[in-house]
Amino acid sequence: MKAATGAAGQAAAPGDTGGGTAPVSPRQTMRAIVQAGYGSADVWHLEDIGRPAAAGGEVLLRVHAAGLDRGTWHLMAGQPYVIRLGSGLRAPKNPVPGLDVAGTVVAAGADATGFAVGEEVFGIGQGSFAEYARARQDKLARKPASLTFGQAAVLAVSGLTALQGLRDAGRLQPGQHVLITGASGGVGTYAVQIAKVLGAQVTGVCSTAKTDLVTSIGADHVLDYTRDDFADGSQRYDLILDLAGNSPLARLQRALTPAGTLVLAGGEDGGRWTGMGRQIRALAHSPFTRQRLTMLISRQRRADLETLAQLIEAGQLTPVIGKTYPLHQAPDAMRYLQAGHARGKLVLTVTGPDEPPRAPDQRAGARRPESAVTAPVGPCSRPELL
Repeated sequence: MKAATGAAGQAAAPGDTGGGTAPVSPRQTMRAIVQAGYGSADVWHLEDIGRPAAAGGEVLLRVHAAGLDRGTWHLMAGQPYVIRLGSGLRAPKNPVPGLDVAGTVVAAGADATGFAVGEEVFGIGQGSFAEYARARQDKLARKPASLTFGQAAVLAVSGLTALQGLRDAGRLQPGQHVLITGASGGVGTYAVQIAKVLGAQVTGVCSTAKTDLVTSIGADHVLDYTRDDFADGSQRYDLILDLAGNSPLARLQRALTPAGTLVLAGGEDGGRWTGMGRQIRALAHSPFTRQRLTMLISRQRRADLETLAQLIEAGQLTPVIGKTYPLHQAPDAMRYLQAGHARGKLVLTVTGPDEPPRAPDQRAGARRPESAVTAPVGPCSRPELL
């Protein structure tokens, strides 16, 4: 059934392709985090701006919560520089940051027939650090009833990376031994759980303070990188999902079995220009070794969002939330993420499900952080969901 459209969902101007800044109604405003240029978290400011309108196959969401991730940092900083070819050379084409989103559909574009007004959804939007955001309907899925909006808001970006890194790029099989670096982070906490669902023996690598977290979400073994060396030869792995992004290729290869697979999903030391120095070297070296060295390019697919939702409903996957911030504290949340303190995911709360957007002169109050939550996870004999 096609969703009805109201004033908030007026059609876009002819020729709009959904890229860059959304068309807006001049009489409708919202609070949003805005950045006028690239840089540190200091470039983010809370402002009153025009509300976007859904165009074509898009829907307009009233945002209840949004999630932070490393990709949002890259778009904020404009690094590696190659991303500016798409996001804007001197400043972002879309001044409102944010990808991960959970909210309620309030209007739809002319070609959006997948969701009805009033439905609760999660997925990937355009400019989710705001009271309203537009999103393509093929990048959304219905919110699992068992999740809060805060939990749903941190599922898409990191969950897709974990799922596709293990299942698609890693080709993980039941019984294999998998090593996950950065296991306590946003992607890592999903990866540990999904690897267990796929029937793997899981070893997670993290800092001393986070070993209890990685154990609690199902890892069979946990290595403290300040004391343990995963490449010391005591154990070799069929698959390494490298999320930390700071280990040399030679070290990672030493920890692989002779025919093992390395999936590079983190590239924080990849250089300012391309951010993919290790990935390029790995792809160049792979044809000359029995080991399979590859990289992950995450795809934003509704089918995979629905797979994540099914795993949630089956009790095999649970978002781990380390801390929650109100929208106006988004810069503080990003600084916390950059400092490496986060356990799992960070959430920005925007509006509650039954609460209207706040007036422009009201600042959001801090909410009690959602504590990390876990659910029993374990291998299934035939993981049809994956």
